[in-house]
Parts: sequence; structure tokens; C-alpha cells
Amino acid sequence: MDQEKQWNGYGMGGGLRWDGMASATSSTINVGTLVLDMYDPGSKQLVWTGNATKTVDPSSNQEKNMKNLNKAMAKLLKNYPPKQK
Repeated sequence: MDQEKQWNGYGMGGGLRWDGMASATSSTINVGTLVLDMYDPGSKQLVWTGNATKTVDPSSNQEKNMKNLNKAMAKLLKNYPPKQK
């Protein structure tokens, strides 16, 4: 789990010139990274690695966090097994 700053900018008017009104807000978001390594137990060699990142809120609904984790896992495993070269 890591924390990052997220910036959101808003503007009105201006076109190609900067004569409109603008503002920006920042917030801190939690980003979780899940890393999955698969090894061949016979040779003890790494055969595949993957990772997925997702914004999570530890103080939020744990059911929602679990759904986000499941989505991240599905995305991570979409490329497994690797295609033969």
C-alpha cells in the first residue's frame, strides 16, 4: 500500500490563451500493488510474474475493496499463461 497525491484541475474559458478562471485541488489516495510470482517447483525457477495496481480505501466498505481486488486479479491473470513464442 502506498499513498500518492492526486491533482484535479478545473478551468473555464481561455481557449488557446490563458485568460479564463482555473483552480486545482489535491487529495491523497491509497494505491495498492499486488505482485504474483509463479515458480516451477521442480527447477525452482521463476516462470511468470505479474502485477496489478488499484486505488483502495482501507477505511471504506471492505466488500467494495474485495470486489476491486477481484477485478485486479482478473486483469492480472488475463495474460496467463503466457503465449508461446
